[in-house]
Amino acid sequence: MQRIVIVGAGMAGGRAAVELRKRGFEGDVVLVGAEAHRPYDRPPLSKAVLTGRIDDTTIPLTLDGVEVVTGRRATALRPGTLETDGGPLAYDGLVLATGSDPIPLPGDGPVRVLRTVDDAIGLREVLRPGLRLVIVGAGWIGAEVATTAAAAGVEVTVVEAADTPLRAALGAEIGAHTIDWYARAGVTLRLGVAVERTTADGLVLAGGELLPADEILVGIGARPDLGWLADSGLVLDRGIVVDEYLAATWSGVDGPPVVAVGDCAAWWSRRYERRLRVEHWDCAQHSPSVAAATLLRAPGPGAAAADSSTDAPATDAAVYDPVPYFWSEQFGRMVQYAGLADPDHELIYRGDPREPEPPAGTRPPGWSAGWFTADGTLRALVSIGRPMDVAPVRRLLVAGGTVDRKGFADLSVTMKELVAAG
Repeated sequence: MQRIVIVGAGMAGGRAAVELRKRGFEGDVVLVGAEAHRPYDRPPLSKAVLTGRIDDTTIPLTLDGVEVVTGRRATALRPGTLETDGGPLAYDGLVLATGSDPIPLPGDGPVRVLRTVDDAIGLREVLRPGLRLVIVGAGWIGAEVATTAAAAGVEVTVVEAADTPLRAALGAEIGAHTIDWYARAGVTLRLGVAVERTTADGLVLAGGELLPADEILVGIGARPDLGWLADSGLVLDRGIVVDEYLAATWSGVDGPPVVAVGDCAAWWSRRYERRLRVEHWDCAQHSPSVAAATLLRAPGPGAAAADSSTDAPATDAAVYDPVPYFWSEQFGRMVQYAGLADPDHELIYRGDPREPEPPAGTRPPGWSAGWFTADGTLRALVSIGRPMDVAPVRRLLVAGGTVDRKGFADLSVTMKELVAAG
């Protein structure tokens, strides 16, 4: 392998370049990104950048000896050749780190999304007291932007099709506990409301009601852009299908080794026995290490394809099988989630989410909740302002242990002590 091309110059792509060099690859590494920026961090966009605390979230990566090509978009892929809007690039190893794109709304009205640093700065520049901002989607981005905008004196309305905020991420019961956060921040929250289209005057809701808006932000999720890969020969299914080593598969084509990392990768999880695709910083940060190891040991074109079940590496250290983790800052609260819960799991609280709000200027009461299987195994945790609960549980979930359910609900026992006793 002499030339590795990395498509996507975000966190995952930049980390992949670093990992390839760290593991001793001495050939050419070309990092290609559609944006004009070098790799930068996205979580601060809806927080520190939007509030004006910082403008630059460039990641301090050592990219010496890496050819960084910005402002060039991939348009098609063939075995050995990446087509771009600036001409073809040859490769004999490929890393796909193309992330995901915001899901659009129908209509011809001007809308904003929050995906890039330019998006964040552009939105920040229009936020002003009295502005009518309508946010579509009460998910992570919607809640974080609503927090900042309301604090700036903006008249914020959040429209959500589900019956609670964060239903897809945390379920209806936990999501219901966040409803009051919006009202206390002065944000109008409209639940169970579908959107028909956008117009120059605002948002047209299902049934024909016009919701006037000076600005509309769409935050209804994101998905990988797979259109440019449609005729590539790679196996795709709501993401780039990869195995537990993050290796992609050519279908009916003898192509060079390809790996995928970050938001665009749909990997097989041994831990959960299902295919996962996670759009969070933790995945972009840690998956490139496994992908680089996989790519550098991969056979070239013409060699027999490796079957991970019979020709696996000697050590499973190169298997990518994380416990999902993500976090958000909204309405003065740190929200953290670790694990993977199913709807039939039992939900047990640690602290009371119904405690009254404290006086202005003081920290809201913290609480956590855990999802337990029928045999008592803890599968996931959400923490609202209780960071001391999170680190011990993350270690527990990785190790595959559990905790006593009665002890879990007892705030007099620290989570560290509870995990150690388990």
